[in-house]
Amino acid sequence: MRVNLVFLHRFNVRAPLLAGLACAALTLSGCASWSTDKQAAQAGEGTQTVAATKLEKFLWIFTPYRPDIQQGNFISKEMLEQLKVGQTREQVQFILGTPLLTDIFHADRWDFPFRLQRGNGELTTSLVTVHFKGDVLENIEGGNLPTEREYIDRIAGKTVVAAKEKPKKEEAGSASIKINK
Repeated sequence: MRVNLVFLHRFNVRAPLLAGLACAALTLSGCASWSTDKQAAQAGEGTQTVAATKLEKFLWIFTPYRPDIQQGNFISKEMLEQLKVGQTREQVQFILGTPLLTDIFHADRWDFPFRLQRGNGELTTSLVTVHFKGDVLENIEGGNLPTEREYIDRIAGKTVVAAKEKPKKEEAGSASIKINK
């Protein structure tokens, strides 16, 4: 009986101590941060893609499913090629969509930021800025953008084009009509 009391006494002291240390470690690790260099794109740089680090990929084993998160207006190379200096605000809005950011201090500038955070940690950002003089397009910033096909491939993976089937030979029991002239 005495052995059991000694064992229980040690367990009663160690269990709360270990639980407290585990909670403290989890709390402090949640406050820790490290630099991942995932910054937003600048207007003149075009699209930037940053892949997940090896540490992030390893730690994702322990995390639940993470969906892809898209924020902002995707602007493709084809859309940007449709813009011409001298177009009206309405024409630009028809091509690019409603601007995500309109600054009251810079009424002649529309910003179209885009951010795609993949579940695997890959981050794609771009920023297109259009400047107006009055109600006419004056300048476009944001060069190297992906095409619509490249964007779809990035989201859904590479598309495979199915090969055409060869015409089937006549099967038994089927009828065919031949016309001779």
